[in-house]
Amino acid sequence: MAKAPKTAIQPTRSEDYPEWYQQVIRAADLAESSPVRGCMVIKPWGYRLWENMQRALDDMFKATGHQNAYFPLFIPMSFLEKEAEHVEGFAKECAVVTHHRLEPNPDGGLRPAGALEEPLIVRPTSETIIGATYAKWVQSHRDLPILINQWANVVRWEMRTRMFLRTAEFLWQEGHTVHATSEEAIAETQQMINVYADFAQNWMAMPVIIGSKTPAERFPGAVETLSIEAMMQDRKALQAGTSHFLGQNFSKAQEIMFQAENGERQYAWTTSWGVSTRLVGALIMSHSDDDGLVLPPRLAPDQIVILPIYRDDSQRLEVLQHVESIKAELEAMSFLGQPLRIAIDDRDVRGGEKKWHHVKRGVPIRLEVGPKDIEKGSVFVGRRDQPKSFGMSRSEFIATAPALLDEMQKGLFNRALQLRNENTQEITTESDFRDFFAASDEKELHGGFAHCHFADEQSLEPLLKDLKVTIRCVPSEDNDEAGTCFSTGKAAQKRAIFAKAY
Repeated sequence: MAKAPKTAIQPTRSEDYPEWYQQVIRAADLAESSPVRGCMVIKPWGYRLWENMQRALDDMFKATGHQNAYFPLFIPMSFLEKEAEHVEGFAKECAVVTHHRLEPNPDGGLRPAGALEEPLIVRPTSETIIGATYAKWVQSHRDLPILINQWANVVRWEMRTRMFLRTAEFLWQEGHTVHATSEEAIAETQQMINVYADFAQNWMAMPVIIGSKTPAERFPGAVETLSIEAMMQDRKALQAGTSHFLGQNFSKAQEIMFQAENGERQYAWTTSWGVSTRLVGALIMSHSDDDGLVLPPRLAPDQIVILPIYRDDSQRLEVLQHVESIKAELEAMSFLGQPLRIAIDDRDVRGGEKKWHHVKRGVPIRLEVGPKDIEKGSVFVGRRDQPKSFGMSRSEFIATAPALLDEMQKGLFNRALQLRNENTQEITTESDFRDFFAASDEKELHGGFAHCHFADEQSLEPLLKDLKVTIRCVPSEDNDEAGTCFSTGKAAQKRAIFAKAY
């Protein structure tokens, strides 16, 4: 019996997917657990990846007319109480500040002192505090629209946490806009979910489905929630971004009113939208393999790493001068409008160990250069998406490096799309639905996306709860064909995506 090939990550995806995910984070040096339960320390390689995501998204937001601002971390409890559905949706996740200082405890240590007149909530999301600010800013139709985004941290007191996917504190952006008409606010909601889909597919190489959340899955207080849903390699769904049409609900709660052109006082229409460091988890689970992280070139902190090879100090000087010249030539080139990001790894580490360091961190291209390569005018190329390295001339590599990266970017997207297509199934009966989502060990790969007509969300609750399945979204495209509900047999106008999810 042939031995299974040795992999850098143990266990493999097929052996224990949840543990594989944790080991990829550790091997790639992305993050680690913190002394505070449920929180994480994002390490430099992981934070550089998040910074690249931030920059790309920030440029996209500004291109659509938005500006950045910053609002308080603390929210008076009374602000949340003004919007009943909102407070009900977040109450169990809120961290609450009740005192404003510490004092010595007579028995030793410290104790809280100075009780606050009103408890403060550590921001779980900012609709209420931002709405109170907008109520002061908005007086006339001339003050509209307000198009603002903030980059911030939020706290949601999660009981079961997993790095990047669900932590008590996480980083995100949240856009909050105010409009004079419902039509403008609805257009904004659609525009921003399209921005997220563009980023997911063209930067993260992660195919997504845009759709509407059902009433039970909507953001608390929203009239409509749009989301992008992606399939991970274990065939579970991950919600990768949301955009909410809030109607006038928060305007009425926070008194955001303006004088219209006809002189009437009216409530404004608002939206909110956001993505978070959950995208890092999505990227890991979309592309990585049993040797570690695999990064799409557009977001990789380093797109090409050059590994100089030499035996002694005399060779070292020659090789380093040579690789510096390669680096300079590559940095003068661009990939999709951005300068190439090149690093030289000249650490005093064995060659094999150095190579695997960058494999596990997902660097798209490794370039090995030694004295013999200098003589031949060649380089030895390792692509993260291919198992075998290959040689080519230095001049050819430099000329084709952007094309190689583009090929890798597209290849990762196509591979993820193929996985989704192969694991999406039209289902018309409850029996087939149960078989598709048959209960199994969490470690096992199972399920996928079930595409089904449904008539009544409430009547499906017992079935979905039993199978640990949720309605991910009602797709916005190619969903006009009426049919019959797979479970109740009633007439149904739309299909939904059903899946197990993170």
